Amino acid sequence: MKALTWQGKRSVRVDEVPDPRIQEPTDAVVRITSTAICGSDLHLYEVLGPYLAKGDVLGHEPMGIVEEVGPEVPNLSVGDRVVIPFQVACGRCFMCERGLQTQCETTQVREKGSGAALFGYTSLYGSVPGGQAEYLRVPHADYGPIKVGTELPDERYLFLSDVVPTAWQAVAYADVPAGGTLAVLGLGPVGQMSARIGRHLGFTVVGVDPVPERRAMAERHGVSTIDLTDASGADVAAQLRERTDGRGPDSVVDAVGMEAHGAPEGAVAKAAQSAVGLLPDKVAQKVMETGGIDRLGALRAAISSVRRGGTVSLSGVYGGEADPLPLMTMFDKQIQLRMGQCNVRRWLDDVLPLVEDPADPLGVMDLTTHRLPLSEAPGAYEMFQKKEDGCVKVVLEP
Repeated sequence: MKALTWQGKRSVRVDEVPDPRIQEPTDAVVRITSTAICGSDLHLYEVLGPYLAKGDVLGHEPMGIVEEVGPEVPNLSVGDRVVIPFQVACGRCFMCERGLQTQCETTQVREKGSGAALFGYTSLYGSVPGGQAEYLRVPHADYGPIKVGTELPDERYLFLSDVVPTAWQAVAYADVPAGGTLAVLGLGPVGQMSARIGRHLGFTVVGVDPVPERRAMAERHGVSTIDLTDASGADVAAQLRERTDGRGPDSVVDAVGMEAHGAPEGAVAKAAQSAVGLLPDKVAQKVMETGGIDRLGALRAAISSVRRGGTVSLSGVYGGEADPLPLMTMFDKQIQLRMGQCNVRRWLDDVLPLVEDPADPLGVMDLTTHRLPLSEAPGAYEMFQKKEDGCVKVVLEP
């Protein structure tokens, strides 16, 4: 089959790789009909190469048609249409029973000290082949896949794999009070959806991003915006306070993560990320696991912006173990800080009715800006990273 494989920093290509097959009785094989590029994939493209090997198959936002099922998968049949959550979880362990599927004790990558295995996402998370491919082997298919209908187009359902539940969790973790104000830093796919969910739940929402097309998309959904290019992180906080009676928003979602731009330490962190990329993998892994390599502009802006007693919710991915945080400010302001990979199935009952609603209240049909064949994935990665051609979300068709 054809699949998108990692070849090195800023280098991916479509290769012929072996077809997946049933290996365990709870496996399924799914023919992929749509698969998206996630902002987290850009971390693999740029920063997290030390945890990848040439030929690793990328992608963790797929959906498709069941082609084969193992003998212990009673919930699926050949021909079913399914969305695949990005984590691999068993549904039965201590963590899964508590709605913490990304901490699944059955698939935890203990040798790396990591949580549940993820599709297409480095040796830190199990080196499980990903879904930017024609076919995908799905472990624990007796629990993971989400069976959906056949009447609606793929875009209605595809983002259940990651974007919509991740944004829902980000807003839930933000703990916005009734009638409160939510700021969303970063208006990529998760930021877009977080802002829309905030509006859907009745909050006042302000989005911050440097890219005009992203701000315009958010504004179409009733979100007021701030142009990050007109302000430093400190000025963003000042502008947010001006809009909130001088206090700052009740809650802030950081939907940016490790590659944030604009902070004073950003150039240093960017240099550190570049330097790590030049080291042998084993050495680079050690540096990443013991050093502060993240660009913390968005996180520092979130901490500075949020009102005293407010909540900061992190949905952007961070990778450094020793990043310096302004703990004195966090303590003084009594800030709550919540974070983590999304527990997709925990939020399914909340989000599935919304994506199936004919009114499309979250605007899932207004998120994809580029639909391309899998063969054009290398160029799509470059376009998405450089934010060219108004690119917000790319969906690939194998």
